[in-house]
Amino acid sequence: MMPSPRVSPFPPRLALSVGLGMLLTMATWLGCADATVPTTPAPVATPAGEWQVLFDGTSLAAWKGYGREDVPGGWRIENGLLHFAPGTEGGDLVTRESYGSFELEMEWRIAPCGNSGIFYWGAEGGDGIWQNAPEMQVLDDACHPDNRYPSHRAGSNYDLYMATPGVVRPGGEWNQVRIVARGPVVEHWLNGQKVVEYTHGSDDWKARRAVSKFRSFPDYGAHTSGIVGLQDHGDPVWYRNIRIRRLG
Repeated sequence: MMPSPRVSPFPPRLALSVGLGMLLTMATWLGCADATVPTTPAPVATPAGEWQVLFDGTSLAAWKGYGREDVPGGWRIENGLLHFAPGTEGGDLVTRESYGSFELEMEWRIAPCGNSGIFYWGAEGGDGIWQNAPEMQVLDDACHPDNRYPSHRAGSNYDLYMATPGVVRPGGEWNQVRIVARGPVVEHWLNGQKVVEYTHGSDDWKARRAVSKFRSFPDYGAHTSGIVGLQDHGDPVWYRNIRIRRLG
């Protein structure tokens, strides 16, 4: 026996009207849902006092190349470490966010006789971050030629303030870094010891800048807020456990 035809509970015109209404409602709902889904999440600044992990051994999402939006090929993650390998695509690595008063911590290991650096309060737009940003020197003091200049040794505020000598560990060993900037007062800590303290913009700072290699770079030290950078100086260097927090 053939099944009985299904009878609509609505008259033909009413059924058509109800069906069209349901389709329009669904189309409207779907359109609104698509419109509310963001394609790129907006960055959210970490509140003051809360640690922000810049490198946890798995991602370089917080970083990019200086003057570009991607990460240069020479910077890579190997065995949970951030490694710069010379001989490949180079360039300095910088944070996507800027920081004013901050506390920055990390560990670094430089190849024997190697040279690198950690920048802060940097700005993009010039030929290199080193032309405008203060630098904490990363160096193997034992054998790199820069060791003949006291203000070029590891931990120093490069070319302005020398670090306490004898604190850095030899090339190939890990060193702990802490940089603290509270307003204009900046501290460099190396392996648990404060090795530099200076007041940015003070008369003493201006006098040192005037006789440094940066005297011909008008943008050097012009900012008290900016990006953090890791230097490509052509030598192998490794970093780990990088984190930062904004200070109120």
